[in-house]
Amino acid sequence: MLAGDWRRPRKGRIPEVPLESGLVVESADEGFCGAAVAWDKSTVTLEDRRGQRRVFALEPAAFLLDGAPVTLVRPAEDTRDSAPRSASGSIAVEGLRSRVAKESRIYVEGVHDAELVERIWGHDLRVEGVVVEYLEGVDHLPDVIAEFEPGPHRRLGVLVDHLVPGSKESRIAEAVSSAHVLVVGHPFVDVWQAVKPSVLGIGAWPEVERGVPWKEGVLRELGWPEDPGSAWRRILGSVRTYADLEPELLGRVEELIDFVTTPTTADG
Repeated sequence: MLAGDWRRPRKGRIPEVPLESGLVVESADEGFCGAAVAWDKSTVTLEDRRGQRRVFALEPAAFLLDGAPVTLVRPAEDTRDSAPRSASGSIAVEGLRSRVAKESRIYVEGVHDAELVERIWGHDLRVEGVVVEYLEGVDHLPDVIAEFEPGPHRRLGVLVDHLVPGSKESRIAEAVSSAHVLVVGHPFVDVWQAVKPSVLGIGAWPEVERGVPWKEGVLRELGWPEDPGSAWRRILGSVRTYADLEPELLGRVEELIDFVTTPTTADG
């Protein structure tokens, strides 16, 4: 009787629950519990009691409400408050003046990464007074950390491309471990892949054969002009909100922002 996935029973038996701000649910697959703070036609953003946010797809029986499987659906009439939202889904601060920059920093690998972070989280970072800089390649990370001299009130968050087990990036990240440095990454070869293909009107990012430069191979497969700068402007110009990006990137950037803005009580 208990055979199969009890968290995802037949569709006809799963109640649909309209989304509303503050609705507390749990992800059936990952166990993340939080309140709904934003949603669109295909995703919902949950925020847990520590302020961490995760983005989940609105799939049948994907959530638990009071321990029972439910399907979350957009309300027939949007009941969210009318407060303007930033591209990341947070409440926008009107008349914002950037704070004096904190000593803590977020580093990303390159210019494209920095521009994408600015497009979605720029408002949030200015509210918090956090500056984003780029490494010009993960190989420079040990030298950047040594020069930065991180500490309890001078934290360093780093976003790395292609951070998968056994990669050069993962070995470098393991070598710079520190209580005041957080290195996280996404599995994509390049940050281009963090943009959902549907946003660009393509079915999927092309597979590039080994030995061919990734961007060069992608442009050739897509039939786009072989000009990475022009291609990136096209990609970035298609991104409007967090919903246009893959969850693997969204979660990591939110994690870095939390890390560099959370006060510490320890002195070492």
